[in-house]
Amino acid sequence: MNSKELEEKIIQNYQGEEKMMILVFAQWCVNHGLNPEEIYLKAYPDQGENSSLKEALELTVPKEEAGDVPDQTLLGVLSLFGNDDLAFIVMEEIKKMKKDS
Repeated sequence: MNSKELEEKIIQNYQGEEKMMILVFAQWCVNHGLNPEEIYLKAYPDQGENSSLKEALELTVPKEEAGDVPDQTLLGVLSLFGNDDLAFIVMEEIKKMKKDS
């Protein structure tokens, strides 16, 4: 495998993992009755519509069918991908949920 092929393989792996991170985020939102697109736009208001998030939304299941996505798992995954702005908004939502319960 030459360096170009290796680089392409690394990029493909990263993109696959990034899609998984987006799916974890979307499912966490669904599980908590939140709109993933609204939460995403709070973090990244200038980005507009996110096609990867739309794809992930198609793969989410109703919260009754979903497994639990712990808050710390989501925050850790977001951190791994450098989504600090989104992690901040998620933390705000977690605080709101704890305050309301």
